[in-house]
Formats: sequence, C-alpha cells, structure tokens
Amino acid sequence: MKTKAIRLYGKEDLRLEEFELPKIKEDEILAKVVSDSICMSSYKAAKQGPDHKRIPDNVNENPVIIGHEFAGEIIEVGAKWQHKFKPGQKYSIQPAIYYEDGPLGVLSAPGYSYQNIGGDATYVIIPNDVLVQDCLLTYNGPGFYPASLAEPLSCVIGAMHANYHTKPGSYAHQMEIVDGGKMAILAGVGPMGLAAINYVVNRKDRKPSLLVITDIDQTRLDRAAEIFPEKWAQEKGIELIYINTGNIENPVEKLKEISGGGYNDVFVFAPVAPVVEQADAILAHDGCLNFFAGPSNPEFSAKLNFYNVHYAYTHIAGTSGGNNDDMVEALACMSQGLDPAGLITHIGGLNTVAETTLNLPSIPGGKKLIYTHKNLPLVAISDFEERGKTEPFYAELAKLVARTKGLWNVDAEKYLLEHAPEI
Repeated sequence: MKTKAIRLYGKEDLRLEEFELPKIKEDEILAKVVSDSICMSSYKAAKQGPDHKRIPDNVNENPVIIGHEFAGEIIEVGAKWQHKFKPGQKYSIQPAIYYEDGPLGVLSAPGYSYQNIGGDATYVIIPNDVLVQDCLLTYNGPGFYPASLAEPLSCVIGAMHANYHTKPGSYAHQMEIVDGGKMAILAGVGPMGLAAINYVVNRKDRKPSLLVITDIDQTRLDRAAEIFPEKWAQEKGIELIYINTGNIENPVEKLKEISGGGYNDVFVFAPVAPVVEQADAILAHDGCLNFFAGPSNPEFSAKLNFYNVHYAYTHIAGTSGGNNDDMVEALACMSQGLDPAGLITHIGGLNTVAETTLNLPSIPGGKKLIYTHKNLPLVAISDFEERGKTEPFYAELAKLVARTKGLWNVDAEKYLLEHAPEI
C-alpha cells in the first residue's frame, strides 16, 4: 500500500512524499486517514525537530509522519486484534500512548515519533504500541471531522474533571466542578472556549447553574452568542451570560455582582497575567481557578491573593491535554450529537500542511482541518462565499455552511469528500 504523507526530516524541514508502507504484522492495523486537525504542538515539533522531546534524534535518516488529531477508517486488521476491530470501522487515536517499548519509550507518540503513523497521511499503519494501550478508539457518530477534534475536546473535558473542591474539616479533595454551582470562563470565545461552552451546557451528569463567558472582543462575543444563544442554555437549565469586560470600569466588581459574591469554578483561556489576576479575584470560598491556557513563556507569572488561599481555601488547577478516558468521553459526546465544529475555521488539503504547520501562529482563527486525500488550498470558512463568486465548489460549500450559522458540518464534509480534487 502506497501512502502520501508529510514527513519531518529536521528543523522546519517538512516534505510531502509518497512511499510504500510495509505489509502489516499480525499485531498491527492498516488504516485510511480522512481528516487531521493541525495542532500548535505540530508547529512546535516542526520548529524544534530532533530537539523536541518526542522527535527521534535520527529523524534526518528515518523521517516521521506529523499530525496527531486524526480520524479515518480501518482497512485491514492483523490477526491479534481481529477480535476487537473490523474493517470499515471509523476511528480516532489518543496520541499520548505512554508505551515503554515505543521508539522513545514513554515519550513516544503518533505524529511525532513514528515512521508509519501520523495524521497527515493518506494511509498509516497503527502499531501494537497504540493498540495495547487501548489508544485506538472507535467512533460511531456522523462524519469524520468530529473524531479529529476528539483530542482537543478531550482537553476541555479533562480540565473540567481536574477541578477540585474541599469539604470543611476534611483534607479529601472532591474532584470535578461544582454541580449546580457558578462558573466563569475568561477569554472564553476563542475556538477552545466555544468547545468548552458546548460541552458544559450539553453535559448530562454535572453542570453549573450559572455560566459567565467573558472577552474583550465584542465581535467574537456576538459570534459566540449567535452559535450558542443564552436561550439555548436556559432550555438546558443554565443561565448563560456573555460579558465584554473591556467595556466595564471595574470588571471584578461586576462579575462578582452577577454571581452574588463569587464563582466556584473559574477557567482562564488566555495566558494573560491580568486575566489570571481577575480570575483569582472573583473566586468564591473554596473556589478553584483552572489555568487552561498554556503559555509559551516559561517565565509567565501573575499575582495571586494568598490571604484567600489561606482563609478562603481558594486553589489552582491546570491540565495539559486530556487522558484516554477524556478521549472516550469526547467521542461518546459526539456520537450522541455534540458537534465540535465551532473549533474549525479553515479547510485545506494535504498539499497545504507543510506551509500551514510552519506558519501556524501567524494564521488567525481556530483549527485548520485537513482532508488528507484532497488537493485544496487552505481557505477560511468565512471566505467560502467570496471564493464562490468564481469557483462553484466553494459556492456550494458556502450554501452548506450557511445552514449551520457558518460552521463546518457533516453535509459540507460529505460534499467535499465527493467533489474536491484528489492529492
């Protein structure tokens, strides 16, 4: 089986190549990749090359396939795994496999460490390393792109599960957000913030009674409110409020007024010191501040009120990614109808991956979704209508996304897969 893939040879050295995959062993699986979401982690890996902890030192001689937020279809199953997987099943992969016998031991990960598996490819071989860790996850929902976004959604899910609270007189931590409590998500209308709103409101087992979303960009706030209206949340038992803190003289005072004194769970979705300090200031007694946004500056810091840490039991949590259970939950949520399309802002083909990955920080918007069998430019969904004036393909895509308030959807994906040129 031949595959086309984006392979990393060294720092900023990404190449689109075609090569022959070896015949699968009895403990491996041959799979087709349909979609991959480009992650900032891939940018970091491409920039650092072998200096990256998950990239092998000999990558110049044995290049690896990049991309780790991918989904597709199982083609052939080795004898060892035929009791569990079947051709035709849709799948996603938890890339943080922590397998001691991988190329880099516990640091091994698809999309970083392997020659024959990564998201930016047409076909891959799923190794035993992934399978023995239960990191190949089947997906039974509509389309393919939701499964590609299971990994970023799992990060949101993991953050919610990582929050904790205490009980007076006990040192035991009670994990999770406060059911029926008050929650704030600061700087919360970027793509990951939209995913968080979607997940929090749609949860069945545990949710806040009040959810306040802040930002300083009114356009983005208006867009979030259009996608996730306050009335929609109200119907699900949550009072949802959007606040532009850039237009308020004393945001802390206003936010505390809305909550009646403070918030049980506060999430910070931007690595900005004043936002962190604002989050700390609005915590209720035993409130948990979750610093969700990963800073690139290793010296990043902010002031915190340690009087409240001592006397009001305020505390901090933080996560980096989701675990396997979070991925399973993400896929289950999407199989039951949760659509993570709010994360996606651009669509492209495998031919755009190298340039997009190396320039990712300078490309505005959210997730760049790649259809690996297609030859397409990277185009913002918001530009479909304009391009459609001269290109019928984008005119049809514009009509399809208009049905879902400008969001990518299963019908648009189906049309693309049927009509876009092959790579």
